[in-house]
Amino acid sequence: MVNRELIVNSSPEGVEIALLEDKELVELHREKIGKEFRVGDVYLGKITKTISGLNAAFVNVGYKKDAFLHYLDLGANIRTLNRIVQSSIAGNFNDYNLNQLKFEKEIQKTGKIDEPLDRRFPVLVQVLKEPISTKGPRLTSEISLAGRYLVLMPLGSGVGVSKRVSTNDERKRLERLIESIKPKNFGVVVRTNAEGKSVADLHADLNSLLERWKGIIQNLKGLKPPAKVQGELKKTSSIIRDLLNDSFNKIIVNEPQLAKELEQYLEKIIPDRQGIVSHFDSKTTLFDKFSITRQIKSLFGKTVTMPGGSYLVIEHTEALHVIDVNSGYKVARKDDQETTALKVNMDAAKEVARQLRLRDIGGIIVVDFIDLKKIEHKKQLYQAMKDFMKNDRAKHAVLPLSKFGLIQITRERTRPEINITTTENCPSCGGTGQIQASILLIDEIEIKLKKLLELGYDFNLYTHPYIEAYINRGIPSKRMKWMWEYKTSVPVYANNDYHLTEYHFLDKDGIEIEF
Repeated sequence: MVNRELIVNSSPEGVEIALLEDKELVELHREKIGKEFRVGDVYLGKITKTISGLNAAFVNVGYKKDAFLHYLDLGANIRTLNRIVQSSIAGNFNDYNLNQLKFEKEIQKTGKIDEPLDRRFPVLVQVLKEPISTKGPRLTSEISLAGRYLVLMPLGSGVGVSKRVSTNDERKRLERLIESIKPKNFGVVVRTNAEGKSVADLHADLNSLLERWKGIIQNLKGLKPPAKVQGELKKTSSIIRDLLNDSFNKIIVNEPQLAKELEQYLEKIIPDRQGIVSHFDSKTTLFDKFSITRQIKSLFGKTVTMPGGSYLVIEHTEALHVIDVNSGYKVARKDDQETTALKVNMDAAKEVARQLRLRDIGGIIVVDFIDLKKIEHKKQLYQAMKDFMKNDRAKHAVLPLSKFGLIQITRERTRPEINITTTENCPSCGGTGQIQASILLIDEIEIKLKKLLELGYDFNLYTHPYIEAYINRGIPSKRMKWMWEYKTSVPVYANNDYHLTEYHFLDKDGIEIEF
């Protein structure tokens, strides 16, 4: 069984959340203080314009750029929802369980965006995708409220059960239970966490979601767009809600107040696991204590090294991500070429699945594995890739190896990709790959030195050790020539912290002389 630990590091800038599986970092989440527009947040928006060519509307929800709402994301009962919203804003709607609701005519999948939407009236929307790059949020009008075991969809119908529930018998049991307790005019999706749970647990979760729906209706009263109607759980709570299971046995937090909040949250959703939260109080930073900082530095570069010397090269383009698998020179050559290639590929498949979760990479991913000749080895690699991706909560699809040895993966993108810079521009060249020629540097120093002497300054010159050696050493040295020419001695000292072309003139008090 996989041992899962959640490390929560709180700082004035926000919260960092690391998920460890058997001490290995597999997910990293960052939540800035005051961050808006999380996936699941519900807003009352104002339609700014509709684009018939895109069959979509742009909606002002308070973000710096208008959010995007496509016709196919409106939901079949958008007309009914609009009526509920208008009645709720006026304070005339209190049928929270939708028992007496009369439905308007459903919209057709082939319809146009202008038909169900009227720019004069606000629209209730939910964030489907967070703002990414230059794009505003992606919206939907099919409101869904996620709990620990269930997802509630007002104005929906029927019951769906997660495909990850292990057996058909369990899926049928859960479906029967939910059908017996759900109110009409609501759809419900049963999550994987519901497997094996009693009707009492499911009913409590359902009632909690119905209360959230009631809160949305009540918050609409007198509201003017753009405005947030209801926020999704904070990322820490949502991760606990989605991930907590029997193998999730530690939550370590560095802030006492946050630890208390998490204990209270656990007491509500799963009381018998409340004791897994512990407060970490030490001068050592939390991420350093659990070697997370070291793992971040080694895992977020362009090149990711694996045990045995093989490595991945991860490249990002506008259209897709490309991952190249390389055996490396350290790979043992005891086996034949085909066996070695299979071993490297299997290790790479595991690391690729980890990297997709860790960096939250979405869109199209193409993995260039080492060529395999045998069909059974190709099938084995494809199955392994699917198995390693099973723990990934994002929707994804894995295609079999192509004849060129490529595996194509699509992975849902709902949040901006986590991108941690592990390289920096050279301080000498500023990333250009070129620096000032040494002979020109000495000329520049000499011009400034002459000017300072003419102005009567008393100073010392500090340079990179190489430049200091060039000036001070040799017979006659450059410094001797300056003394003969300017009739004074110029002290020149080395500073190991300077880059090659860096130098400074300091007065006797150690203050830099500005030019």
